[in-house]
Amino acid sequence: MSTMKIKMGFKSDQEYFAVNESGNRIEIDMLAAEDKKAMSPMQLLLAGVVSCAAVDLVAMVKKRRKTLVAFSGEIDGTRREEYPKKFTDIHVKYTFTSPDLQEEEAEKLVNLAVEKYCSVAATINESTKITHSLEILRP
Repeated sequence: MSTMKIKMGFKSDQEYFAVNESGNRIEIDMLAAEDKKAMSPMQLLLAGVVSCAAVDLVAMVKKRRKTLVAFSGEIDGTRREEYPKKFTDIHVKYTFTSPDLQEEEAEKLVNLAVEKYCSVAATINESTKITHSLEILRP
């Protein structure tokens, strides 16, 4: 079992920062949309889900010796109105630009990445419905 440690600090009203053990720092805020300078904690959670699975997806595509010209992901989360305002539904869409990756193979890889390998998704999937889709563009 491994342990991670993050330190969080207060900057000013509704502005914070977090630092990992390597010294990497991110800014966090709860400011109104027009004043926003950084992501909120819930946005960071979404970023964690979409990027966690992406790391595995890129590695699996490369392992299969497929050409990946570009790759991106989008994630949408729906939250409850009442407290705690947790995510009830999350949808992830990955877009591959590849001349040789086939849709059936990409679907298998996305299923593996989101449902088996992504630790962030696994952490929340018992209480949050996570769905996914994909698109393949040809260069």
